[in-house]
Amino acid sequence: MSMIDRAGTFPVGSHNVRRLGYGAMQLAGPGVFGPPKDRDTALAVLRLAVESGVNHIDTSDFYGPHVTNQLIREALHPYPDDLVIVTKVGARRGADASWNPAFSPAELVQAVHDNLRNLALEVLDVVNLRVIYGVHGPVEGPIAEQLAALAELQRRGLVRHIGLSNATPAQIAEARRICEIVCVQNHYNLIQRDDDALIDDLARHGIAYVPYFPLGGFTPLQSSELSAIAAEIGATPMQVALAWLLHRAANILLIPGTSSLAHLRENLAAADLVLPDEVLTRLNAIGRKGG
Repeated sequence: MSMIDRAGTFPVGSHNVRRLGYGAMQLAGPGVFGPPKDRDTALAVLRLAVESGVNHIDTSDFYGPHVTNQLIREALHPYPDDLVIVTKVGARRGADASWNPAFSPAELVQAVHDNLRNLALEVLDVVNLRVIYGVHGPVEGPIAEQLAALAELQRRGLVRHIGLSNATPAQIAEARRICEIVCVQNHYNLIQRDDDALIDDLARHGIAYVPYFPLGGFTPLQSSELSAIAAEIGATPMQVALAWLLHRAANILLIPGTSSLAHLRENLAAADLVLPDEVLTRLNAIGRKGG
């Protein structure tokens, strides 16, 4: 039995993945640009994640760029049969490490081929369209042309499933009229809860929700209160934040990232963390406070 089995599983299209996965973004260099400081450790982190039962890895060819995908290939190829690699398209990196839109149909097609090449795959399990109208959160804007391009790649057998990242409810509804959407990846955590209603709606339709930045946006007061609760129950703040997300909804899939073997073990141990009702009440109260 995997050490993360307690967290359960949830389907992503035709795949059933464990709810505690791994995000590869932090394996690249500073600013998600260039090679890792310690390549051997980066490879070891990926291998330990899979050995520990992780079968959902989140990546993108614009991390590095190309760095995380090439590390994943070196560490894990040929891939375990149950491993689901989820990538995203819609951006590119400048030579100055800038993040730039790459949102035209032609750029999306090229990005899919870049991911296929660098991951050494013939078909991508899941491709998330990263909606680029807002840098710091979802912003309305049309995505039909972009989804149509990905849907065509799906029909050609290069992509199995399609998801969205940084998307509004209206964009998700628009996308679902074009093709099946299997997951949505947005900023959400104990404090940042704008997507509460969206998560519940997606759950009713069997669509996975993948939150990023599990500790992003906390004020100093909120962070200190979370740390105090974590200390009381013998856990780290990150473990408590992850456990709260697992408790929040059954369709939430986690992809905490790290370049440290010790932090990876700590994050995966969140699957075994039980939050009593009294602790959940206090955690929910933190989310309602300002700071």
